[in-house]
Amino acid sequence: MDKRNFSAPPCAQPRIPHPDAHPRTHPRGITHINVRHTTRFTVIGNHLAQHRQLSGLAIGLGVHIQSLPTGARVDIKTLAARFPEGETRIASALRELEAHGYLARTRERLPSGRVVTHTVSYNQPGATPAEPPQPQPAASPEPTPATTANPAPDPVQPDVEASPPATPSATPPAKFPPTPPGAATPDHRTAADLLARLRHDDPRLLLPQRDVDRLAPAVTAWLDRGAAPEAVRRTLTAGLPEGPLLHPAGLLAHRLAELVPPPLPAVATATTPAAVRPVRPFPMENCDGCDRAFRSPKPDLRCRDCRSAGSDPLETAA
Repeated sequence: MDKRNFSAPPCAQPRIPHPDAHPRTHPRGITHINVRHTTRFTVIGNHLAQHRQLSGLAIGLGVHIQSLPTGARVDIKTLAARFPEGETRIASALRELEAHGYLARTRERLPSGRVVTHTVSYNQPGATPAEPPQPQPAASPEPTPATTANPAPDPVQPDVEASPPATPSATPPAKFPPTPPGAATPDHRTAADLLARLRHDDPRLLLPQRDVDRLAPAVTAWLDRGAAPEAVRRTLTAGLPEGPLLHPAGLLAHRLAELVPPPLPAVATATTPAAVRPVRPFPMENCDGCDRAFRSPKPDLRCRDCRSAGSDPLETAA
């Protein structure tokens, strides 16, 4: 026992925690050390940050887009220049966000003829934006009754949060979206009826009235290009993703903008210039003088050579 054995393993040393470690650190899983943000922060819902069907790139792009100010560019080339991923992966992630209702992209034609893409970001798909609170008129001061010199103290009341009395006029009336200018035209009614009946093909395509009015001009553009209403319906309802559709209007807007058919070619009519109308050749005739075939707008008995020679075989034979 008096000899020291240097080959024996040393005793296990106690684990010394880091001085900056949290006192409630769990041995497994993640530990959050949160500091309250006061400037430059964005509120992101867990329905996006912990989405079960979106890819990690789509979740990251959704968080980045929601943190941008209004008017910032979020096209594919701008995002590809900002992140290391290429344009193909960026475009695929944007389509994921659009299919789940976090983005809505529509194409608009400017008065100059240029076509631009308008992007709308939804931080909570399917929810209706809250109306801003209306300012209440200031109440006129009422005269206070005269008080006595030594008023009696009020009895002690329990701490109960007081709420203002509810009045019938405090509830704002329901607001409906304004009717678009072209709602009275037959084409707009046909497009609106087509969009409203999509729920018969798939119950997830139940659209509110404001989305029907917003998408009806895009459907009208399809009808103006010769697409039948049944063809438009099949295009909008074919190959829908599985699971719940958080924002069906965004998916329909994407399909209407990306799959719009080309306009039909012009058909030759009586007013079309002769240069573009097909010209049919004159019928073939046989000359009675030389028996040579020639083309003529009317049934002649002789060809041009026989007429110029002035010889009529019928008259000579007579």
